[in-house]
Amino acid sequence: MTEPLTSAAWTEALKLYQWVCTFVSVGPRGHEEWWLDVAAIMRFEAQDPRGWESIDPYEGEDERREDPLFPWLETPRTSTDVERYRAQVKKLPRSSVKSLLILLGASPHANLYLSPDWKDRLPEMERRAGVLMSRFPVGTHFYTNLGWRGDAPDFNRQTSRLQNPFSRYDWDAGLIAVNDDEVAVFWNFQSL
Repeated sequence: MTEPLTSAAWTEALKLYQWVCTFVSVGPRGHEEWWLDVAAIMRFEAQDPRGWESIDPYEGEDERREDPLFPWLETPRTSTDVERYRAQVKKLPRSSVKSLLILLGASPHANLYLSPDWKDRLPEMERRAGVLMSRFPVGTHFYTNLGWRGDAPDFNRQTSRLQNPFSRYDWDAGLIAVNDDEVAVFWNFQSL
């Protein structure tokens, strides 16, 4: 039996994203249409229902003062918006989520498997990604704006990834987790 996830373990696992421009936030699931809960996270209106740490690399930055939605292009507010957003993501099998969480802690358009220190860094990255995943029980649905090949991709080994942009950046890649109680947004932003 695994130990229950704690706030301290969650915070330590978020160090996976300490050297990159990655946004991480969890909010309560309050609507049947979960995109409205995701939109609340993207508009910075949702707070973690457990009071745990989030990461917002733009909090207090000039870009945010100039545009309260920065770095997001927009957020879904209507049923038409929801349909447009729904078409920009694809459901991801749980078996691939850990590799995507790791990828979001690096450069989503790179082939991590080819980096020189990959084998040395991978065990710690996998451990942290596993801790983050443990917050989302079996039955959680996962979605990403990235494309992939195969039924259960390993994002750390795929060299080419199409993406549907959600932000003002040249490249962004993300993961949305949805269950009955919580929604989460993990998103990496990069200028090429």
